[in-house]
Amino acid sequence: MWWVFTLSCLMVVVASARGQCLTADDTAVGAGREDRRELSAGQQAFSVALLQQLAAALPASNLFFSPYSTHQALLLAYFGAANQTDAALRRALRVPQQQSKAATWQAYRLEKFLRNFNTSDGHLFTSSNRVYISNKLKMRPCLAEKFDTELASIDYETNVEAAQKAINAWVSEQTHGQINNLIQGLSPASTVTLVNAAYFKGKWQSQFQPENTHKEVFHISHSKQALVEMMKQKGTFNYMISERLGAHVLELPYKGEDISMFILLPPFLKSNGVDAIIKQLDVDSLREITEQDAMYPQTVEVEIPKFTVESRIEMQQVFKALGAGDAFEKTADYSGFTGKPEVFFNSAIHQAKIEVNEEGTEAAAATAIFLFRSARPLNPTKFVCNHPFVYFLFDRMSQAVLFMGVYRSPKN
Repeated sequence: MWWVFTLSCLMVVVASARGQCLTADDTAVGAGREDRRELSAGQQAFSVALLQQLAAALPASNLFFSPYSTHQALLLAYFGAANQTDAALRRALRVPQQQSKAATWQAYRLEKFLRNFNTSDGHLFTSSNRVYISNKLKMRPCLAEKFDTELASIDYETNVEAAQKAINAWVSEQTHGQINNLIQGLSPASTVTLVNAAYFKGKWQSQFQPENTHKEVFHISHSKQALVEMMKQKGTFNYMISERLGAHVLELPYKGEDISMFILLPPFLKSNGVDAIIKQLDVDSLREITEQDAMYPQTVEVEIPKFTVESRIEMQQVFKALGAGDAFEKTADYSGFTGKPEVFFNSAIHQAKIEVNEEGTEAAAATAIFLFRSARPLNPTKFVCNHPFVYFLFDRMSQAVLFMGVYRSPKN
């Protein structure tokens, strides 16, 4: 089974002044399909940009994160931002210039509403937001009404340890006990904490048999190898060769079929193969892979490592590189939350964990060297993840990239 737990947290320190609601007339905007489509397109662009920034910052490490969780947390900040900070977060989130903040809000709420009704016996995916505001402050009425059940009052100033414990308990509950201490060293000066917790648990549509899992060599580089537990399976899967990315691409669906894992595998031990894929990846190539008719089903022999990856990432500089401007400086304007002017984020933390095994992951055996070619491959195709690869989890219902990762080595 594959468990995925991610969490994004933005801690905010607030001071004083007036703010405003989302627009002059929020009720004038309806929740249209086009607004939701634009929000999804922005989330895809944000996901690719975030992968590129994190891979550049952590070039030698296994990487795992949730662009969906991170995007949700930044959206909460965006809804309370004003003036130059509003513009910076709009840029970082890839919100279209023509889309009003009220329209973005309506698309965000529609997405959450539809997700609550999109249940599956084959997998469980939840994404929950919470705004923890100091009991000494009062959120602006219109925003408090919009946040509704996402809003919680908490005492930071006189009992910060209890506040930290309460937030971490909520996180643990939302991630089914997999992330227990997200917030550490919470300051009594903190007055608003924005949290998104995402959880996924799913079974592969075609599961691996444990008796087929064996120790195999994983080629970290030309000169470094390590042993991994390699899962193996032969079956019919969607497969393609992307000349744009220079990668073999395999889709491994979960039961329920709306969520799949996509693996982008460079030719065997191509120098900087993973980095080249990440550099070339963009929204167009992402859509080329994930559209329903992009790949064709064929018999594939799959091998994929059994692995667990955990990460905890400080995100302030990454967000700044994405265009967030002064969003994490004392000059930031978050007056939309409380009507106070000197509001700034003093911390941005993203924590994620993934576990892949036979019940929830697909893999098969083959040690052949892949020669990149555009012609239709011989049948059966061998798809052997015995060297670094990129992977992501995609939800066709929302057209959202839920999770992304780079697997470079069983040693880190």
